Amino acid sequence: MVLLIDANIVLDYLLKREPFYSDSKKVMELCGSETVDGCIALHTVTTIWYILRKFPDDQRRSVLRTICDLLEVVGISHDEVVSAIDNSDFKDFEDCVQTKCAKSAQADYIITRNTIDFKQSEIAVLTPKELFEIVDKR
Repeated sequence: MVLLIDANIVLDYLLKREPFYSDSKKVMELCGSETVDGCIALHTVTTIWYILRKFPDDQRRSVLRTICDLLEVVGISHDEVVSAIDNSDFKDFEDCVQTKCAKSAQADYIITRNTIDFKQSEIAVLTPKELFEIVDKR
């Protein structure tokens, strides 16, 4: 199973944001298992870097290295970016790019807390709890 992990899940995990930390930790643990391949969009890495700006540089680098060791970083082509710009079905450009990254990675699911933002996604979108239900049935 291939999962594209949205920024909010990674940040919940890194910043131990309650009440989301427990679920985000479990998602990250699943990505480290043999049954799940986790990935993250390239632009999410830079977003995380920016959000963690209050932390010392060496600490941010260490955190990002750990995330990149756990999750494959995926991107999209110039043409896919232009396609996302022209796609008026998505209210949020970044969510459209996330979906295109998930498609590029051949992800089975996008994992996010904000499923409503991905109504137009070609890739199925799940909350962490919905993911756990699927994994538990396997």
